[in-house]
Amino acid sequence: MSYIIDRRLNGKNKSMVNRQRFLRRYKSHIKDAVSDAVNKRSITDMERGEQVSIPTRSTHEPMISHGQGGKQHRVFPGNKEFNTGDHIDKPQGGGAGSGNGQASNQGEGEDDFSFYLTKEEFLNYLFDDLALPNMVKKTLSQSSEYKTLRAGFVSEGTPNNLSVVRSLRNAHARRIGMTSGKRKKLKTLKAELVELQQHSSDKDSPDQSRINELKDQIADLERRIKLVPFIDDLDLRYRSQVKVPVPSSKAVMFCLMDVSGSMTQDVKDIAKRFYILLYLFLQKNYDKIEIVFIRHHTSAKEVSEEDFFYSRETGGTIVSSALKLMNQVVEERYSSSEWNIYAAQASDGDNWDDDSPLCAQILREQLLPAVQYFSYIEITPNQHQALWEAYDDLSRTHSQEFAMAQIRDAGDIYPVFRELFAKEKYQQAS
Repeated sequence: MSYIIDRRLNGKNKSMVNRQRFLRRYKSHIKDAVSDAVNKRSITDMERGEQVSIPTRSTHEPMISHGQGGKQHRVFPGNKEFNTGDHIDKPQGGGAGSGNGQASNQGEGEDDFSFYLTKEEFLNYLFDDLALPNMVKKTLSQSSEYKTLRAGFVSEGTPNNLSVVRSLRNAHARRIGMTSGKRKKLKTLKAELVELQQHSSDKDSPDQSRINELKDQIADLERRIKLVPFIDDLDLRYRSQVKVPVPSSKAVMFCLMDVSGSMTQDVKDIAKRFYILLYLFLQKNYDKIEIVFIRHHTSAKEVSEEDFFYSRETGGTIVSSALKLMNQVVEERYSSSEWNIYAAQASDGDNWDDDSPLCAQILREQLLPAVQYFSYIEITPNQHQALWEAYDDLSRTHSQEFAMAQIRDAGDIYPVFRELFAKEKYQQAS
C-alpha cells in the first residue's frame, strides 16, 4: 500500500488549495463578473476586492443518477396534502433567486453563489492576458533576485554539503603521494630479499645477516606506510554554492498628460482613470519599474504623482514641450541600453497647428528609436483633432513601437487599455 502525503504549504486559510482549484474551474465566469465590476465602479476604486456572483446552475458538479422512466418510490417528509397517485403541478415562475419580480406564494429556486475576490485575485483577473510589449532583459545592476549555482569544491563547509567521492579521491591521492617513495623502496628491498633467499642456503653465511637486515627494513617501511591515515581533514571537500544575480528587467514608464484649458474636467478625469489603471497594471507586473509624470500646457513640467492627478494648473496647448522634456529626462537618467522605456500620452487632441508636425518629428527621430513602446490616447467624442492626424503616419510606419486609440467616454477606458496592451497582439507581431 502506498501513502501520498501533500506537504504543500497553505496560507492561514487551510482551504487555499480548494479555493485556487475553484477559481481555475470557473475562470470564465469570474472574468465576466470582473468585467462587469469594472464598468460599474470608478477605476480609482480598483485597489479593493469584489463580491462576485456565479449562477448556481454553473456550479453544479456532474453526478451519476437514475435515468428517466420506470417506477420510483420516494418518501417526502412533512407531506400533509398529497396521497399516493396524486399528480403535482410544476411550480410557476421558479428559477434562480435573483431578487427580481413580485412576491409570490409559488415557485422555488436557488440564489446565485456569491463569494469575495481579494484585491490580488481581482487584479489578476482584471489584467489577465495583458503585458508590456517588447520587454527585454537588459541589465544586472541593482538586481535583488539571485539564484544559487554550484561553484566547484572548497575545503570548508557544512556536513550536508560534504562530497564523499571527491574527499575519498583526495585521500587516495594524498596516500599515494606520501607513500610513493616508500613503496618504491619497499619494492626494491623485497626483490633483493627474494633474490638473496634463492641463492643462500646456509644460515651462517654473510647473506643471512643481509636478509635479516632487509626484513627489518621491510617491516619498518610497512609500518610507516600504515601510519599514513586513510583520510585526513585536509582531504575533505565540500560542494560550494554561490548566489549570482538573475538578469532583471528594468522599466520606466513616462505618463504625459495635457492639462491645457481645452481639457475639460471630465476629459481630465478620464485621463486620470486611464493612468491609474495603467499604474496598477505596472505595480502588479513589475517590481523594478519607475514612473515619470509629466504635465504640460504651454510648458511641460515633471511633477509628483500627487500633482499629476490633482494639481489645478492650466494654460494653453503646446504638446511638443512634453515630448522635449521626456527626451531630456531619457538622455539624463534612463539610458536605452539599460532601461526598457515606455510612454503613454493622453490628450484631447487639440494643439497649435504648427506644433503637431513638430511632435511627430520628435517622436520619429528622437523618442521612438529609444523607447520600447509609445501609446497615445485621444479623449474626445468628436472627430479627430490635429495631433491625431500628425500621429497617423507614425502608427503605420512604426506599428511595433507606436499605437494610438480614441476614448469617447468612460466606458471605453478598459476596452482601449486592453487593446493597447493585449499580449496576443505582440505575440502575433513577433
